[in-house]
Amino acid sequence: QVQLVESGGGLVQAGGSLRLSCAASGRTFSSYAMGWFRQSPGKEREFVAAISRSGRSTDYVDSVKGRFTVSKDNAKNTVYLAMNVLKPEDTALYYCAATSAFGTSSSPREYAYWGKGTQVTVSS
Repeated sequence: QVQLVESGGGLVQAGGSLRLSCAASGRTFSSYAMGWFRQSPGKEREFVAAISRSGRSTDYVDSVKGRFTVSKDNAKNTVYLAMNVLKPEDTALYYCAATSAFGTSSSPREYAYWGKGTQVTVSS
């Protein structure tokens, strides 16, 4: 079992930055690849970024490439999402998720464990 708790969301103006954190329980964090997803009202949950177990491989949805960076600190059982040049369309509830799969995955179905989310609101 892995429990995930996100933090770092908030209200920011367009062009600003935020860094989300996701703290995981358990002693086997290095055995999990991690993903970040987001969901806006009336929309389906959308893949944002993923990072492999070791942290050496990453993947991003096209709309955030060059602006967002995912990283993983296995010693701290934490995964981060640094978000720069934020846009109003980035407004959503952001979730982190964990999967025991190898590599990275953009499919929510691959992830067995989910946090409750942290809200990011970008004003224009």
